[in-house]
Amino acid sequence: MRTTRLLGLLTALSLTALATAACGKGGSPPTKGPAAGRLPVYRVAQGFELPESGTWRKAKNRGRFVVGAKEDQPYLGEKDPATGRYSGFDIEIAKMVSASLGLDPKSISFKTIASANRETALQNGQIDYYVGTYTINDNRKKLVGFGGPYYMAGQGLLVRHDEEDIKGPKDLDGKRVCSAAGSTPYQRIQKDYPKATLVAYDTYSVCVDNLLTYQVDAVTTDDAILIGYAAKVPDELKVVGRSFSEEPYGIGVPRGDDTLRFAIDDALAARERDGDWKKAYDATLGLSGVPAPKPPAIDRYPAS
Repeated sequence: MRTTRLLGLLTALSLTALATAACGKGGSPPTKGPAAGRLPVYRVAQGFELPESGTWRKAKNRGRFVVGAKEDQPYLGEKDPATGRYSGFDIEIAKMVSASLGLDPKSISFKTIASANRETALQNGQIDYYVGTYTINDNRKKLVGFGGPYYMAGQGLLVRHDEEDIKGPKDLDGKRVCSAAGSTPYQRIQKDYPKATLVAYDTYSVCVDNLLTYQVDAVTTDDAILIGYAAKVPDELKVVGRSFSEEPYGIGVPRGDDTLRFAIDDALAARERDGDWKKAYDATLGLSGVPAPKPPAIDRYPAS
């Protein structure tokens, strides 16, 4: 029976892969995101001005923000291959920030940026800010700025439902473990669990495909991402063990644009107070069955 279900799922994945081939992405479990009618509506700040921010001025002149995001993370940042619509908690965070900074969130141009290319995209001005499970750490602060954090995740492990040998990271010796190239989870496994065999791809969806087809034994990244994948196909995948890190998600901005960074901090704090943050969570990540946590304290670190 399990083999039959798995074959059916893989057939669905193959169809998804064909639908997304033009984007150069692998397939993933079928798109299952929030219903558009249940998402919050964010009031746009009228008369908002932030002339000291070069990034904001450019966005204001073009009439919209260009925001970097992920496209293959269920309930966080996912792109529907049929409509091109992005959905998920990170997407809602991007929208509420845009509204707070005076630009209609409906006008946002989202661009898919892989983990390994985030800093370059911000440094080169390809995007105005980045919202996509972007962990704040000191090394990255040398390259870009961070607003937030707006969510605290932790690194976890995703395995097949019938897997009994892997219950945590200490069980990874000799196992093939997949993660995104350039990601913090990849680097942590490489440093702390060197006996694991690491496999890297640009997207987690390819890692999940490899897990379902028995090419790898586990996928590792932030538990929020893994919960989304497991919720799509609970008969085939599960998250095991406790999280083994703290991953504060921040909004990446060009380094040196502290005016924009502080304005984003203010926007996040206001949206947490007025309930928009929780509404966004409940309409996206909350669909996985995990209740909304308390938002982490915002880190208004000194200007660079």
